[in-house]
Amino acid sequence: MTPEAFGKVAVMLGGYSAEREVSLKSGMAVLKALVAKGIDAHAFDPAAHDLHELIEERYERVFIALHGRGGEDGSMQGALEVLEMPYTGSGVLGCALAMDKVRCKQIWHALQLPTAPWRVVRASELDQVDGEILLEELGGRVIVKPAREGSSIGMSIADTAERLTSALKHAVQFDEQVLVEKWIKGKEYTIALLDNNALPVIRLETPHEFYDFEAKYQANDTLYHCPSGLDNDDEAYLKNLAEDAFKAVDGKGWGRIDVMRSNDGHWYLLEANTVPGMTEKSLVPMAAKASGIDFGELVQRILAQTLEQ
Repeated sequence: MTPEAFGKVAVMLGGYSAEREVSLKSGMAVLKALVAKGIDAHAFDPAAHDLHELIEERYERVFIALHGRGGEDGSMQGALEVLEMPYTGSGVLGCALAMDKVRCKQIWHALQLPTAPWRVVRASELDQVDGEILLEELGGRVIVKPAREGSSIGMSIADTAERLTSALKHAVQFDEQVLVEKWIKGKEYTIALLDNNALPVIRLETPHEFYDFEAKYQANDTLYHCPSGLDNDDEAYLKNLAEDAFKAVDGKGWGRIDVMRSNDGHWYLLEANTVPGMTEKSLVPMAAKASGIDFGELVQRILAQTLEQ
């Protein structure tokens, strides 16, 4: 297709969430690639511009590179639908479900897709939590996550009642609802999806306790293995699992599913991402490259999904 087929494109980046700085990097990488393809693309930060400017300035479609709340939770998708403006990625429902770690796990569990045992704690219930009992129920070691944040923001590990109390108090600063999940000891994998199909699996390796914000964006000692080192049967199983998990939460177009494999060989779904990082060093571009898709082709293929809306 020709660049003219897309018309004027807004690359939506920045926003108001705790992941603003990551979104700015993703958005600028996407913008640079689209412009290099000859597409009439422009940066659009909703923290600096009203959405009605999309209509006034005659934009025809939006590439969403917003991470976190306000961009990855369905709210921006809903606003763009009211404006009848085509946009990349999942719709309102898919984004809302994937962003909410609790609802996402509930759906996976109901469909008998493998996910680690968990409990939910609300901010109003902190004084009622018996840390020792909760830890015992979940195997003695847990990871605590704000229900609706990304990039590992607000996450902590706890293996004592005191650490659990501290982790919960930290997490409720980011969300009223907190997920307390059994700690899975093993290897972490991620599966990118493009046009709803799984790309080659990537295995993550970090000396940190877990793949936290620093390991993702700041550390130089995080390793990414693609090929993942899995045999053909395990790779095929994991791709199918990721596709099923993405479909279960109404994910569409492109995204990423994160998975753990415990040391005893069991698989556990962790999270769904409907607007993953999109710098040239991010995981989705890395998986695409392993499939022979360069960054420019990747962003154009994602944008091309809006022509079907």
